[in-house]
Amino acid sequence: MEKTILLEEIDPVDIYGIHNRLFDLLTSHYPKIKAVARGAEIYLVGPQSELDDFEDKINTLCRLRRSKNVLTEYDVDSLFEGSGHAERAEAESESPVDSGLILYSNEGRPIKARTPNQKRMVAESARNDLVFAIGPAGSGKTYTAIALAVRALKNREVRRIILTRPAVEAGERLGFLPGDLKDKLDPYLQPLYDALGDMIPAKRLQSFMEEGIIQIAPLAYMRGRTLDRAFVILDEAQNTSLGQLKMFLTRMGSDAKFIVTGDPTQIDLPNKSDSGLMRGVELVRNIKGISIVEFGKEDIVRHPLVTKIVDAFERT
Repeated sequence: MEKTILLEEIDPVDIYGIHNRLFDLLTSHYPKIKAVARGAEIYLVGPQSELDDFEDKINTLCRLRRSKNVLTEYDVDSLFEGSGHAERAEAESESPVDSGLILYSNEGRPIKARTPNQKRMVAESARNDLVFAIGPAGSGKTYTAIALAVRALKNREVRRIILTRPAVEAGERLGFLPGDLKDKLDPYLQPLYDALGDMIPAKRLQSFMEEGIIQIAPLAYMRGRTLDRAFVILDEAQNTSLGQLKMFLTRMGSDAKFIVTGDPTQIDLPNKSDSGLMRGVELVRNIKGISIVEFGKEDIVRHPLVTKIVDAFERT
């Protein structure tokens, strides 16, 4: 069977991509179809059912393009992941800001800012290039930050995501773990991998990490770098000294977004007074372009027992 698809009121390059990269990726999913793109017309030969499906995918990409600036390979791949990412991305772009929706997980679950302070964190990140998110365990600080970073990468607002933590042991001894430095540190950085794994398909995540588009590294690895066009998250910042925090913040390059998360009640440093997080927050509190969002127990979104556990430990 034959079919011709006409792209109306849209630049074909926006759908095909530079050098037809997006079009070639799309057609690679249809080995039984012969597809030729000439200007605004796409000529197809193949089984009727696949031709119809191909046309549905093109129409979805056209609708998505009208709701975002640039289509990416991720948008094309998501059409075939079985859970409608592209359709939901289109809806996400058209949703009211106050809906709290950030993006969708790999399983199609909406990832939303669920509490007032999570919503404030999303809003402040849109308005400011540096946000501090301070509060107790389970309040969604890190997860929300990573969701914002993934959305920014998907929308081509940044070129890469960099996630970092200070390599401070929470009662364990990294030196006794087997393997090289990466092997020793990977378990410590696992919460960051877990959050990314919820939002980016495994193969795509692996590709991003191999290409350096997503980087996860200890804080010490940030020294000497200038981070341009990046969404950078410093997690567990309560375990940084004031000097380390300054080092991190001064890595900010042009068109970068930084989020710093931390819980002042969970300092793992041998001397808790060495933590520079809250001192750093006070130093920059009144600088325009920096926002500080303070989470509370009411923001805890884990198991209901977590709130009671936090209360119990605060009474000691």
